[in-house]
Amino acid sequence: MTGAGAKAAEYRIEDLAHASGATVRTIRAYQDRGLLPTPERRGRANVYRETHLARLRQIADLLDRGYTLASIKELLEAWDAGRGLGGVLGLVAEVHGPWTDEEAGRISRRELDARFGGRRDDEAIAEAVELGVLERVPGRDDEFLVPSPQELTVAVELYGAGVPLSAISGHLRELRGQVEHIASRFLEFTTEHVFARYLGHRPPTDSDAAEAASLVRRLRPLAQQTVDAELARAMWTFATRHLHHHLGEERSAIAENSTRPVLLPARTTQAVQNLVGAEGLADFVAAATERELQARTLDHLMASHAKENKIDEHP
Repeated sequence: MTGAGAKAAEYRIEDLAHASGATVRTIRAYQDRGLLPTPERRGRANVYRETHLARLRQIADLLDRGYTLASIKELLEAWDAGRGLGGVLGLVAEVHGPWTDEEAGRISRRELDARFGGRRDDEAIAEAVELGVLERVPGRDDEFLVPSPQELTVAVELYGAGVPLSAISGHLRELRGQVEHIASRFLEFTTEHVFARYLGHRPPTDSDAAEAASLVRRLRPLAQQTVDAELARAMWTFATRHLHHHLGEERSAIAENSTRPVLLPARTTQAVQNLVGAEGLADFVAAATERELQARTLDHLMASHAKENKIDEHP
């Protein structure tokens, strides 16, 4: 690099590569694609300036955010045309930002082993890392990053309840596939009905991008709120159904072969359980049914007897 005082900094391609972190080959490839302004030709060498360094840093940042080189070229052309990147980068930052308030944590290998029964299980650790439940800390074999402490806590509770680690990881894989499908559908839905109007310009205008970023902030929690509500509804429905089914099966196992399960309203089942406890629920329902049946039988007999006596009283 040359220059002093107020003179703008100048770079040879090797100096530019060192300052930007890109390779000489990468810089030449970007130049061939039109991603970099044409450098000044001085003798047999190209001379680059601060604008080239700033552009390389912009490209690196956009690549980190998941943009392709083709889309980066469109964004940079918009910038050069005076449309600005402020709104677009704000939208990118909003989408790439965290979608949860949960903060990542750390856990030592010793603490991790202790939370799962004190047994060292390298295979389970490797699977947790593959699933992203744990992340290795470079240079530290005895410590892990935990992107979602809540998810790890769920695994600990399930394991403590008797669920094998292999079953937990298998369930997580299945659940993740289903949740990713829900996320994809929600994204398609909001894109069709909300964000489609911002996609007419490629790239979108600065004001459109800023407005879209604001909508992302507003709509971001809706997917989770909807899933939470629907999951609660579904869990209530299926848990109640399972309870009735298994209680009915248990009753059938201890009664005669002619008996069969009967479904009751959830509020009735819950009210009885509150009175006698879960262990006495089936016996209570059976006893109450028998009592009602006997009462109705007796009422029927009494009514029949009264009717017969009334008939006998006639001459």
